[in-house]
Order: sequence, then structure tokens, then C-alpha cells
Amino acid sequence: MFHQIWAALLYLCAVLLNSIYQCPEYSPLTTQGVDGKEFPEPHLGRWYFIAGAAPTEEELVTFDPVDNIVFNMATGSAPKKLQLRATIRMKNGLCVPRKWIYHLTEGSTDLRTEGRPDMKTKLFSSSCPGGIVLKESGQGYQRYLLYNRSPHPPEKCLEEFQSLTSCLDFKAFLRTPRNQGERVKSHRRGLGLTKSSAGAG
Repeated sequence: MFHQIWAALLYLCAVLLNSIYQCPEYSPLTTQGVDGKEFPEPHLGRWYFIAGAAPTEEELVTFDPVDNIVFNMATGSAPKKLQLRATIRMKNGLCVPRKWIYHLTEGSTDLRTEGRPDMKTKLFSSSCPGGIVLKESGQGYQRYLLYNRSPHPPEKCLEEFQSLTSCLDFKAFLRTPRNQGERVKSHRRGLGLTKSSAGAG
């Protein structure tokens, strides 16, 4: 009898602690209309890659040589297709263009990458103004990626992103340095040119 009471008390304590320390979760984005016309319109246009998080550093290694990335999301050539173009500025100064085709999943905002059947991308809302979070998963990896409409979102946005992903046991964290873009910007200002770019490319 005593053991049963003790076990019940321990269980209640565990439930209480779990409710206190439970990680907050991102709110999944949902389609705005049944016909899908409103999605993905709010998510089209330019996005800056800000930071990434993963359970291990190996799952973020692809971003190690990257200084910054600018993405442009546009509607594809067919319904339920999105075209994603990226300009990747490497730490050595090189600019690398890339492009992908995403397929929309009926009734959700899950995206499938053309040519990568193993890869799944989920979209989540972000408390950061102008922000969005993607969770990419595939064979042997998963990671959260933070994007923003601005190349320099408030510092608290990164702190919240790192805190949340760490709570979800994504211990590895990477932030794009954005040194190459800033050098270009400073150099152009020094030349007295009005057109400048803080992004990649």
C-alpha cells in the first residue's frame, strides 16, 4: 500500500515538473483557404537566412562555409508548386546560385522538395516580427532554420530561437556571420554609391 502511494506521489511530481518545464512550441502554419489561393502568397518574396539549430553539429555542417544566404520564393510554373532561388555568399567571397522546386501538400503547409523524396519541410510561425521557421528533415538529419524579411532582425529573435531549439534538445546552433555582405555595403558607401546590398550576391 505504501509503495503504491509513493509511486502515485512520484508520478504527480513528474507530471507537475513536466508542465512547468515543458518547452514552448512553434505554432504550425495552416493553409489560409481550402482552395489554397491565399497560401503561399504571404510567404513569397525575399527571405534572409539568419540561423540554424540541430541535434548535432554534423547536421549543420553544410552551412559552415556560408557567410549569408538570400532566398526568393515565387510561384512555380504549375499549381501547387513553389520555386525557391537562393544566392549563397560563401565566406571566401564567392557567390553561388541555387534553386529548388517545392511541392505543396494538400491541406497543409508541408513542402516536398522535387528530386528529394526523403526530404520534408514544415513551416512554423515565429514570434519574431517578419520571421518564419522551417524544420527540415531527411535521411539522417533534422534541423530548424530561422528566416526573416530583414537581414538584421532584433537580437532577441535569435535568443528566443536558440532558447527554444535548445529546449527541444537541438543543442548545435549556427548563426550566419554576414561579414561578406557588410564589407560590400561598407565598400560601396566608401565609393559614394547609393545602391548597396547587405545580403548575399
